Amino acid sequence: MSRAHHSNSGEPSQRMLRVAELIRHSMAELLARGDVLDPVLETHVVTVPRVRMSPDLKLATVFVMPLGGQDTSEVIAALDRNKKFLRGEVARKVNLKFAPDIRFRIDESFENAAKIDALLNSPKVRGDLGES
Repeated sequence: MSRAHHSNSGEPSQRMLRVAELIRHSMAELLARGDVLDPVLETHVVTVPRVRMSPDLKLATVFVMPLGGQDTSEVIAALDRNKKFLRGEVARKVNLKFAPDIRFRIDESFENAAKIDALLNSPKVRGDLGES
């Protein structure tokens, strides 16, 4: 076994990162090409900013964001309805021994980044930094 299996640091291994990126690419391609026949997904542009894998590579958490951040709950529901199809297509594209189970979540990193930018640009912080 490699050292990554014995690490308790909580950091993802190189293999986890590589598999997550392969799944992200294939999922983004499926959604961009319109391969999923669902009325909600046909009317929304959905981006896949990141995927996080479990250490055993059996669960992929796919973080998605509809363009403009609109109708997030409807998009997640549509992805969940088509989970079996998407899992099969990802398994075909990403050659793994076992197809990971897929779970969809809204990516909140854009929202968090906007909040941090707003805080850094606030007058109080600017004053603390000696900027005007």
